Amino acid sequence: MPHYSYLLFDADNTLFDFDAANRNAFHAVCRQCDIPDTDETFALYERCNNAMWAAFDRGECTKDFLVVERFRRFLETMALDRDPALCNRIHLTALGESTLLLSHAEEACRTLSRTHRLYIVTNAVASVQRSRLHRSAVAPYITDAFISEDAGASKPSRAYFDYVFAHIPGITRENCLLIGDSPSSDIRGANNAGIPCCWYDPHGTALPEGLRIDYRITDLRQLYDIV
Repeated sequence: MPHYSYLLFDADNTLFDFDAANRNAFHAVCRQCDIPDTDETFALYERCNNAMWAAFDRGECTKDFLVVERFRRFLETMALDRDPALCNRIHLTALGESTLLLSHAEEACRTLSRTHRLYIVTNAVASVQRSRLHRSAVAPYITDAFISEDAGASKPSRAYFDYVFAHIPGITRENCLLIGDSPSSDIRGANNAGIPCCWYDPHGTALPEGLRIDYRITDLRQLYDIV
């Protein structure tokens, strides 16, 4: 029996290449809404976007508010008169059509699914995740996906993981491993839930303070020696 029978994978920037998908989605917004499409405007959007997701992780806003407010702030800073709700709809549609995976994600999921049960645990927008996962090459290897909108709670809250545990027969806090790239939602979430965690950190980021990190990998194939 493997040490960790149940593997809980974050989606964005753990399995899916969210950075590339996000840039492509921004292209679509700029093209359809007549917004200058430059590295500078994208960097400005990202600052607005990241600030809103950080607020969401802290429990300061809802996801429905977040996804429109990021564009409202971006457009306000750009002094552009565009509809932020329309920008968001275009962005989410484009994201949902992207199935780009990170290096070795398909191979790792295929290999690990032979001996483990694989699940997605994500805070991302439900319509985007369902569309993406259904179309993706890893879909056959994922047993189920738990999206915060359905759970009524989000990472890093313990309530989110209580929901996940209530829907996976046989899982315990000892026989599962969470794998994710985000210290603020994935690793802190695992700490809050009292479960083992693996930080996927391909860029060699500085170790965050105040968090328990059981494993740290730079390549998803390193999971073979852990689980």
